[in-house]
Amino acid sequence: MFGQIAHRYDVMNRLMTAGQDTRWRKLLVDKANLRPGGRLLDIATGTGDIAFEALHRHPNLRQVVGADFTLPMMHVGRHRAAANGQATRLSWSGADTLHLPFPDNTFDAVASGFLMRNVVSVPQALADQTRVLKPGGRLLILEIPRPEDTLWGAMFRLYFHNVVPLLGGIISGQHDAYSYLPASADAFLRPEELKFQMEQAGLRNVSYQMLMLNTVALHWGTK
Repeated sequence: MFGQIAHRYDVMNRLMTAGQDTRWRKLLVDKANLRPGGRLLDIATGTGDIAFEALHRHPNLRQVVGADFTLPMMHVGRHRAAANGQATRLSWSGADTLHLPFPDNTFDAVASGFLMRNVVSVPQALADQTRVLKPGGRLLILEIPRPEDTLWGAMFRLYFHNVVPLLGGIISGQHDAYSYLPASADAFLRPEELKFQMEQAGLRNVSYQMLMLNTVALHWGTK
């Protein structure tokens, strides 16, 4: 499904969020507390947005890895990297977040954007992301939580379930993919529930920040 929308994925993200998704990724990179010589894993990197932002903000990083198992998304990202002169600064890896192909204690930060709604086991994904994180490193999650049971939550559902699939169908030709998106949010955890899961995975000082009128959450915690 994600492979089918890879060629329009970035355009749709900008349209759906009125360009706010770029600001959210900047906030995520700020919260990562990366230092010169650090290593970052952007898991479920897609077209590489978080990885590119990290390289832009921290040009002295030792290693940035964009990992995903949707190869067409990464192919789009590799073309972007070549066009931006970053082809040699970013490594790409076909990887499953439930079984990451990296040694323990490898990365100073492990980040994901809009991944966790899609995994079959949140605890297993958190466990393996924490495993490859160095002690003192940060795990960061940008995600769309289950909408609140409020008037604004109802309005967001109306937009998410009606406007987004229509727009996605027009832009990408894949109406079903953008019907899946709101359905996955409806079935996902609330922010406080994801915070609890992160703590259960052994992370400390777990916190989160609500964005875009409480429709998006940025979580972070330390190993």
